[in-house]
Amino acid sequence: METTDKQRDSREYLANERTFMAWIRTGIAIMAFGFVVVKFSLFVRQLSLITANTDALPSKGYSSIIGIGLLIIGAAIVPLAYFRYRQVNSQLIKGEFTNSKSLLTLLTILLIMVSVALISYLISTIK
Repeated sequence: METTDKQRDSREYLANERTFMAWIRTGIAIMAFGFVVVKFSLFVRQLSLITANTDALPSKGYSSIIGIGLLIIGAAIVPLAYFRYRQVNSQLIKGEFTNSKSLLTLLTILLIMVSVALISYLISTIK
């Protein structure tokens, strides 16, 4: 069974939509992780205040900053994914698709930076 040009075109457009939705899910997941990081920091603070254990309180509150950074990164992915979706859609219409790895590179660099910050923060809180 041969695929016609119309079937191939529709598959390309649907693949572009699936990729867009995957980027949206990635943005939501990163925002959710940032929310968890911020809320866990608040939970530890409240728990240590309730138990009157001030030794459990970290001297620096970088987890809130890191969590907010993750929220910002996740929120930035959504419009970037939309613009990339529109760009690919336009290229498919013209029949001249070019691969671009800029969004992947940007996200990878940002997440590596956040990971290093989280690891550094966790290491500094070990007593």
